[in-house]
Amino acid sequence: MPTIRDVVQALSKRRGVDSVLVMGRDGLPIDSVCRDGVDSDAVAALVPALVNWCNKVGSAGSRGSMQTSVMEYEGGFTIISVITSDAILALFVQPHTNVGSLLFELRRYQAAIAGLL
Repeated sequence: MPTIRDVVQALSKRRGVDSVLVMGRDGLPIDSVCRDGVDSDAVAALVPALVNWCNKVGSAGSRGSMQTSVMEYEGGFTIISVITSDAILALFVQPHTNVGSLLFELRRYQAAIAGLL
């Protein structure tokens, strides 16, 4: 049976993916593969607060809780996906990468990934 480590490793090997992090809502890293200077401890500490703010925006806009968010930066994309009520997945992706296939796979396998946590 695969582990969350196997999922993180597999996602990190996808074309265009620089870093993959799974963190708890408490801001602590669960597992990660990070490249290009990504500070996993800092990301794990910041992302839960970002998700909370996104939830407030969703509530104010009558859209509910955040499921997945894609942010575009000068240096690429960040995809944040709420896997369970206690775990969040973040991917850092290179510019010009087609994030559509990543989003499709995250949605398709979310329940399986959640079952590994």
